[in-house]
Amino acid sequence: MKFTVSNTAIDVAAARKAVADSSCGALVVFEGWIRDHNEGRAVERLEYEVYRPLAEKEGTKIIAEACNRYAISQAMCIHREGLLELSDIAVIVCVSSAHRGAAFDACRYIIDEVKSRLPIWKKEHYASGIAEWVNCARCAAAGHAHGEH
Repeated sequence: MKFTVSNTAIDVAAARKAVADSSCGALVVFEGWIRDHNEGRAVERLEYEVYRPLAEKEGTKIIAEACNRYAISQAMCIHREGLLELSDIAVIVCVSSAHRGAAFDACRYIIDEVKSRLPIWKKEHYASGIAEWVNCARCAAAGHAHGEH
């Protein structure tokens, strides 16, 4: 049960294996991908900057909270830092539990809390050649759909 920041590509198979448990009948995996648009603008790549000491401390706390709130066996999260290209995985959350409901709930809790609480900043590189740091605090709210105002 851990949270880490990585400057290399996320190995999905290794992440899944890290939460494998023969007592579990459910595995829920969330992968956050780099997409080609945001707020009506064409995006070519993203850059993440992370304050690691605080992100790792708070991320570990979030995993512990999920374990205390939900009947899960294992949970982990990896968030990327650095320059990422379209379709790269920016974040992965894996949760295993005896039953699917707890795994889904814990996975949603972890990604929502990571997006709202961790010191991670995103710079969007647009097709127009402009690059801007984006405050995505409003994106962290559960239920937010990009493009809605």
